[in-house]
Amino acid sequence: MNQGERLIKKLLVALSIFTCAYNTPLFSSDTLADSGEAIVTVSSERQGNYTIDSTFTGFSYEKSILSIPFFTPENTALIKLFRLLGPGILRIGGNSVNETVWAGEGSSGIHPASVDRLAKFLEAVNWKIIYGLNGTTSSTALTAEEALYACNTLGKNLYGFEIGNEPDIYHSNGLKSSQFRFPDFKESWLSYHSSIIKALGPSQPPAFSGPASGFNYKDYTVPFAEQLGGYVNLLTHHYYLGNGKSIPPPTIDRLLESMENGNNGALLKQLKAVKNAADRFTGGRYRIAEANSYYNGGAPGVSDNFGSALWALEFCFTLAQNGSSGVNFHGGGSGTGYTPIANNLKGAVLQVRPEFYGILLFSLAANGALLSTEESGPSSLLSYAVSENDGSTAVILANNSRTNIPEVTVNLPGVYTNAGYMILTSPSIDAIADTTLGGSEIDAGGAWTPEPGMSIPLAGGGKSFTIKVPSGSAILIRLY
Repeated sequence: MNQGERLIKKLLVALSIFTCAYNTPLFSSDTLADSGEAIVTVSSERQGNYTIDSTFTGFSYEKSILSIPFFTPENTALIKLFRLLGPGILRIGGNSVNETVWAGEGSSGIHPASVDRLAKFLEAVNWKIIYGLNGTTSSTALTAEEALYACNTLGKNLYGFEIGNEPDIYHSNGLKSSQFRFPDFKESWLSYHSSIIKALGPSQPPAFSGPASGFNYKDYTVPFAEQLGGYVNLLTHHYYLGNGKSIPPPTIDRLLESMENGNNGALLKQLKAVKNAADRFTGGRYRIAEANSYYNGGAPGVSDNFGSALWALEFCFTLAQNGSSGVNFHGGGSGTGYTPIANNLKGAVLQVRPEFYGILLFSLAANGALLSTEESGPSSLLSYAVSENDGSTAVILANNSRTNIPEVTVNLPGVYTNAGYMILTSPSIDAIADTTLGGSEIDAGGAWTPEPGMSIPLAGGGKSFTIKVPSGSAILIRLY
């Protein structure tokens, strides 16, 4: 058990006894103004027979970030932040993967020293990596040479290789002609794949994922599974809600409503198609290997505010409910758009953004089998439950409303004797700063010290409890 796992276990034990973050108990009748009553019923039946663990959540970064000292064994702040999530999967790729060349000159060159640093970082955090390789602008021989070095250096921390990035937009970003289509990508992918396999030899056959398509699941992700599924152990697809630079600009209300309106339908349609293709051709495993709120770097004041934490939490559970094996949130840099962890060009961590808090809250509950829940109340109230591997049950209640504060009665699938909660909150949904989880901020050095509080009284012989869910917040309740 590494340091991150020990910390998570310690926190979960604390949750069986204590609440966190509020000076007054949320179950008190005079704590907060009422906004109606709601009922959540947690079933003992597993939802879709799906299980989740710490490898479900991960991060995605541009390949170009390897040119700065970010993923290094000396970056203790970043190491601490990764460890908070437990063992996970990092993905290195993005558009820059096809702009970087092995041992090339200048900032576009990826060198052995960069991979050496990366390997030591992965060892320190106990994460595996989906390692992206240039699949267009590099020769197959040079890409194979990089794959050989990466395989030998990353060792057991190499989850697999990814060839190229978002081939469905190669024709629009200048990498290929306007006539480029899936059959052309298939031919190119097989050429790179064959060269890599030949370079590595039969003694160390690597795993592969793909096709890392940006949006076109009909013409790329599904055909890739059908025709090349035997070459990969993981089917990958990407997802963004929309363009961060669209006119009119995105809003946080639009982001939080995205899971309730037609965009949720569009997402579910994609997930269903990709899941079906994975079930038929890649052993059932698929992953949303690059995702975030809005592409083009995100929407300032939307992708970087507290609402993004609530969106990330809901997004993770939506993927889990639809059979995904995980998600990698794309990030990097210090712009005003999306990135769970902000960094400068010297590789230093500058800030832990609100989105990271939502990912962390999910990871604290992601240790078992999904259970079905049924809600009766405002549409802004969301509920999830997990039957944990340690025998406890985790219930997550989220309130995406700006004003409603429902009093929620939760009917449980069994009899429990102890309960405690941890709350994710901020001054407002629009707040950029002052996010807390368990009453504590996570500082840029990776330190997080959640505060102890009060336990939740159980009712009905240990079969239910009632709690108020503040507007713009999420609560993790753990029951034993």
